[in-house]
Formats: sequence, structure tokens, C-alpha cells
Amino acid sequence: METFLIANPKGGVGKSTLATNLAGHFARQGNRVMLGDIDRQQSSREWLKLRSPALPRIASWEIGPDQPARPPKDTTHVVLDTPAGLHGKKLGLVLKLVRRVIVPLQPSIFDILATRQFLGRLFEEKEIRKREAFVAIVAMRVDARTRAAAELERFLEGTGLPVVAHLRDTQVYVQAAAHGMSIFDLPPSRAAQDVEQWQPLLDWARKAA
Repeated sequence: METFLIANPKGGVGKSTLATNLAGHFARQGNRVMLGDIDRQQSSREWLKLRSPALPRIASWEIGPDQPARPPKDTTHVVLDTPAGLHGKKLGLVLKLVRRVIVPLQPSIFDILATRQFLGRLFEEKEIRKREAFVAIVAMRVDARTRAAAELERFLEGTGLPVVAHLRDTQVYVQAAAHGMSIFDLPPSRAAQDVEQWQPLLDWARKAA
């Protein structure tokens, strides 16, 4: 079973966007996918409610008070969406359930500062130190023409972690989400550029397996 944790303590960095679209890709490939949501806002679960039965199925499961329940044995891919402020014992519990961690990050000084602290705490966790989890970064809502994007690149160069994708700031994600869809459910004419930007992340996910 392939398991992915989408995590960053900063709110609004695009965790649910990343989680729902990653789950959408796996489902489109014919896998048995479960999308877990331990965020109190339950954004991913609300997205699932909007999803048409005609689209590739993505299942959910009941959420416990401290951690998501384990998915059924026939599940092939798990994606976990997480809340802002995830740290301490709760972070440790969730890390025991996954083997890959994806950290979304926007080109904002506030996001960069919060993420720097989070990465420091992340590598203090035993599961990460034992290399039972792979960690990668995805740059979200990036406009390469801006000074903020340049600041983000400087920060990312110093992390020592792979930056597996740079995703542009576009309404395509918003429009797809409004119908319970991922960009992989859209016609190629609408999402070709965005699907192309995802390819390095998908390649990394396969290699990490």
C-alpha cells in the first residue's frame, strides 16, 4: 500500500488542493484510493461529497479523535490531508501511518518561516530519522516572474530536499474542485499545462515506492 502525507503547519498553503489532486490522479490510474482528512475543516471530505459517481472512485473513512482509522486491506493508495499546526505527538502518530511526506509551500516569507521550523521538527521525528518516510517539497501557486518566487527558490536550495514540482497559480484547480474533480478528470484542453507540471511529482512518487 502506497501512503502519502500532505503536511505543513501553515494554513492556506494548498494542502487540500495537493491531496485531492494526488488522490484524483491515483484513482484515474485505476487504483483503489482512500483520501483521509484529519483537518477539522474536513475540506477533502467535503470535496468528496461533490464528486460524481461517474468519476473514478475515491473512498474516505471515518475519522478518530486523534488519527484516521486504518483503511481496508484492499486499498492500494492512501493520501492523508492534515490540519494547520500539526506537530508533536499527533505528527508522530500520523508519520507512523505513512512512508512519504509531501510538504506544499507557497512563495511567501510567512510560509517560508513556518515551513523552516516545521522541517526542523519533522527531522526530529524517529520515523523520518530511520528513513522510513521520504520527504519532498512542492512549490505551490508560483509565478516565476515575482521577487517572492526568487526568495522561495533560495530557501528551497538550502533545504537539501527534492523540490519535485512547481505548480502555477491558476483558477483551473478552483474550478475543478467546485465539482469534486481533480485536474486529471478535466479534458486535456483545459488542464494540459497543469498536468505537465505535475509529472515530476508523479515520477518521484513512483520512484519513492
